[in-house]
Amino acid sequence: MKHSLDILPLKSWIDTGDKPLIIAGPCSAETEEQLVSTAHLLANTGKVNVLRAGIWKPRTRPGEFEGIGSIGLEWMKRAKAETGLLTATEVATAKHVEEALAAGIDVLWIGARSTANPFTVQEIADALQGVDVPVLIKNPVNPDLSLWLGALERVNRAGIKKLGAIHRGFSSYEKTAFRNEPMWDLAIQLKTIVPELPIINDPSHICGNRELIPYVTQKAMDMDMQGLIIESHIDPSVAWTDAKQQVTPAALADLLDHLSIRKPESNNPAFEDKLAELRGQIDKLDDQIIKQIGDRMKIAEKIGEFKRDNNVTILQVSRWDEIVQKRVQLAKALNLSEEFTVKYLELLHNESIRKQNEIMNANPVTEA
Repeated sequence: MKHSLDILPLKSWIDTGDKPLIIAGPCSAETEEQLVSTAHLLANTGKVNVLRAGIWKPRTRPGEFEGIGSIGLEWMKRAKAETGLLTATEVATAKHVEEALAAGIDVLWIGARSTANPFTVQEIADALQGVDVPVLIKNPVNPDLSLWLGALERVNRAGIKKLGAIHRGFSSYEKTAFRNEPMWDLAIQLKTIVPELPIINDPSHICGNRELIPYVTQKAMDMDMQGLIIESHIDPSVAWTDAKQQVTPAALADLLDHLSIRKPESNNPAFEDKLAELRGQIDKLDDQIIKQIGDRMKIAEKIGEFKRDNNVTILQVSRWDEIVQKRVQLAKALNLSEEFTVKYLELLHNESIRKQNEIMNANPVTEA
């Protein structure tokens, strides 16, 4: 289902030419020298549009570095004056908004912890009433698309038309190579729901380490995201926060040099004709798959009737394990990932159980 936001195109509020928007800078503003020196190095690359730095840092536990505070805004002003870079920082309260705007910060973003709390988002939105400033909203910590969309709607209703989203990954109990699971499908869903919304990828927080950042940045560009927000520090080894995921300005420049930037469309008629042909083949196969799923569910209904008549439970774990094991082996032979196969089977299984449950628990028809 499409949602409509009253927003302006990204290119109308930040001119990046034909290139993606690049926001870069240290995780935290630590000292004036650290911030300004990093800003100069980033500006010298000629590849960065906006300098980012955390002024107020929401920390998990008390006693950790919670940001340098308002004095850092003055350092941001100096960095902008000396380099010409626009500036951006995170805001989590109405007071943050007021101080950042008073200091001339050009772009604000709302962090993942704040997005998860509608009260916090509304407080920030109220502080933004009547203000013309770009605002980017990170996805909530947990994979909840409604919370993400709700935060965007609250800020948009406050009159903010220069609006974008930041995809920074989601918390997961499973231990993987990523600090936060990308869950690309959720970002794709948001883009599908609000096609006009610019989405910026945050590979630093997805990866949690600098080694994976090139892989994620390229995938983000291939997903047609409109930009990147990457943490960059003059010397990451001594960074006060998130040292492992920050890159030097030189490493950032090298990373950007090696990115392949592809276009979402082509004006080549031969390409369009071939693409239409291949999509036609997919449409035909999709129709066949849906029909076969329908046929499968009719059999599931018959199984439900048979179980009901013989007083047998719906769920039989041994049968489910057998299905998964056999199908995963077949899927591997067909070069399909195990993750996709299991998710697909789970959807089919859940629908089969739903249908069997309806049959086994339907109210009996009685004659008057």
